[in-house]
Amino acid sequence: MTCHAVETKILGPAFKDVARKYARQKVAEEKLVAKVTKGGSGVWGAVSMPANVQVSNDEARILVKWILSMK
Repeated sequence: MTCHAVETKILGPAFKDVARKYARQKVAEEKLVAKVTKGGSGVWGAVSMPANVQVSNDEARILVKWILSMK
């Protein structure tokens, strides 16, 4: 919760904004699980998201499902 919050942008986008952006994408869950574990950049601006190697794919999937439920 250092970089993201549910309703407001911190360093990264608000979780609700992520849910809205990916709401109609069929591969959203897979795409976001990869972003959580491997990191990424360029989607939400210049700040890149670091890889979270301590998070397993199963843990990332639980987190992503929670985020996507916020639409």
